[in-house]
Amino acid sequence: MKHFFTLLFITVSLSVSAQNSALDYIQKYKDIAVRHMEEQGVPASVILAISMHESANGNSKIAKYLNNHFGIKGKNSSTEIKSSYRGYDSVTDSYLDFIGAMRRNKKFEALFGKYPSYDYYNWVLGIQNGGYAASKLWGTHVLAIIKKYKLYEFDKRPTGAQELITAAPAINTPAVSKSSEPIINLYTVKKGDTLSSIAKKFSSSIKTLMSKNSLSNSKLSIGQKLLL
Repeated sequence: MKHFFTLLFITVSLSVSAQNSALDYIQKYKDIAVRHMEEQGVPASVILAISMHESANGNSKIAKYLNNHFGIKGKNSSTEIKSSYRGYDSVTDSYLDFIGAMRRNKKFEALFGKYPSYDYYNWVLGIQNGGYAASKLWGTHVLAIIKKYKLYEFDKRPTGAQELITAAPAINTPAVSKSSEPIINLYTVKKGDTLSSIAKKFSSSIKTLMSKNSLSNSKLSIGQKLLL
């Protein structure tokens, strides 16, 4: 029995340690993420979640030896590890280069003028669709991190804007049939669409759509995803 409780204590301790690692990471780098959001427009929640995912909360080898927290590939001069990932003089430089990568790639750069700095869902979706990672579950993982640690609280949101409520897809599970997948009612804005026409089409209201999608005005962009 004593052996059982010892193992239980170790298991719980390891779990708490992993949790603290994530919380420590957030506390350490949230200010950098917020600053880049204010200067460039990328949601702080997205910056933090991607860096947490790609660096395993700063515990990965490329994070420790290369200061690479975003999985960006390139040259490095490390004598500690052999890696195809880019090396940086500091973690701050890694964050700065991530923003630069968003600006340098046309697929990512288009997101800056399309989505506000609190629309983390469409930013993550856009970054995934732009080919940032090969895994089809990448976006699901990043969104789960944002939700779990409430990183959206760091985003710059209009007064009165509500947090997006989305069904969180299962993580680390094999593909399942469509009938068993979580249902997320999304609508892709098409040419000629207005909030009024979309609300009418789906028996909703302009007020409801604006609230669900944290919209500060009725302006829409073609290709924009809306929660119904």
